[in-house]
Amino acid sequence: MNPLHERALQLTRREFLGRSGTGLGLAALSGLLGRGGLLAAPATTGGQPRLAGLPHVAPKAKRAIYLFQNGAPTHVDLFDYKPKLQALHGQPVPDSYIGGKRFSTMTGKADGKLLLAPVEPFHQRGQSGAWVSEFLPHTAQIVDDLCFVKSLHTDAVNHAPGISLMLSGAQIPGRPTLGAWLTYGLGSDTENLPAFVVMTSVSKGTSCGQIFYDFYWGSGFLPSRYQGVKFRGSGEPVLYLGDPDGLSRSTRRAMLDDLAELNELKLREHGDPEIATRIAQYEMAFRMQTSVPELADLSREPQSVLDLYGPSVKEQGTFAYNCLMARRLIERGVRCVQVMHAGWDQHNSLTTELYNQCRDTDQPSAGLVADLKQRGLLDDTLVVWGGEFGRTPFIQGNLDDRKRWGRDHHPYAFTSWLAGGGVKPGFTYGETDDLGMNVLRDPVHVHDFQATILHLLGIDHERLTYRFQGRDFRLTDVHGHVVKPLLA
Repeated sequence: MNPLHERALQLTRREFLGRSGTGLGLAALSGLLGRGGLLAAPATTGGQPRLAGLPHVAPKAKRAIYLFQNGAPTHVDLFDYKPKLQALHGQPVPDSYIGGKRFSTMTGKADGKLLLAPVEPFHQRGQSGAWVSEFLPHTAQIVDDLCFVKSLHTDAVNHAPGISLMLSGAQIPGRPTLGAWLTYGLGSDTENLPAFVVMTSVSKGTSCGQIFYDFYWGSGFLPSRYQGVKFRGSGEPVLYLGDPDGLSRSTRRAMLDDLAELNELKLREHGDPEIATRIAQYEMAFRMQTSVPELADLSREPQSVLDLYGPSVKEQGTFAYNCLMARRLIERGVRCVQVMHAGWDQHNSLTTELYNQCRDTDQPSAGLVADLKQRGLLDDTLVVWGGEFGRTPFIQGNLDDRKRWGRDHHPYAFTSWLAGGGVKPGFTYGETDDLGMNVLRDPVHVHDFQATILHLLGIDHERLTYRFQGRDFRLTDVHGHVVKPLLA
């Protein structure tokens, strides 16, 4: 039998449709890319490649560290000082502040809820005069390096959708996250570590049941090579870095070379980007066998640097340890580090667990900024601190039971801060009303915040897109404006 006929007979329906679709798609794609001048080889950064044409604008920052506080820190207890909230403590929230607003099912209707004054006193700090609570004495010492955004607001009222919206631009999981977009567009400056690294921590003894879902650092419909690589909080940061007993380095290298050849054959045959991901990740794992042990070796860090991050800095899995590792990672060319700390969901534990959260995160956050500054890295490293929304100015619980005071989810106003990477230091943007309930001036939506972060890294948020299922997607969906007053 003619070999071509035999091959046609053996071809499955699925394979036939897949190959036909690929051929037509590649022909169309070739024409579109050719007209757009996008068939040029991607530019390189010395490590993983970046897209041609990037950066779109002169970048202020080369890399980003996102200190994400899962569970929603309470803005009215930490940063957004409201004397009237203190004065009206224990009185019902006026109807004019809550009319038509949606709160979580734990609050339901906010009518008649009692206002709760800040748990700890506020003071103005630094030359900028920024208001910071006594909960955060270390952050208070660096306010002149920080840019506060006090007028953030979001569309989500529950944690997972809120975190997903903040990190991926959509409440429903499945979109690429900020770190994935950055590594897709900008690549990285290292061949020996992932471009996007994630670390998680939880305060000891917390009752806040925050879960770290993988989609918080996922690549969505982008090839999976752009998803975040999660470093573990105990033992080896990455599993299976060591070779099995009896397997030499040279033997392992030969095995990977042979495996790469097989995968290259499949890649040429099918054009599946996940095969390219597989090849790249095998090679990355081989190089990480050397780079990760060196990364995790803190023995050469001076005691003066360790002291910046606090007493738990050498305890793997703590927020302090992860902040120091974030600095070491970006020094080695990693593009984006996402440090996530859970436990801020204080529905009935403001007077207990809020102290724990601030104790575990305040000094490491401030120490990271100070460490970057003294090394000359803060100017081109963007540090972002914040959560998915704020907490209600009114109480959740019984006002007479102080040990059980709490605040519910609040999407209408919250605070984040940024440092370095081209933002104005010692600057506060936006304002809420006199109870911290609603944005009064200069609102900043989540998509505006994302657009600004991308801009600082040299990316026009409207131009970094990826075509999926017939539509061009971007981090900011179809929204967002750069908040130019934040830019230095």
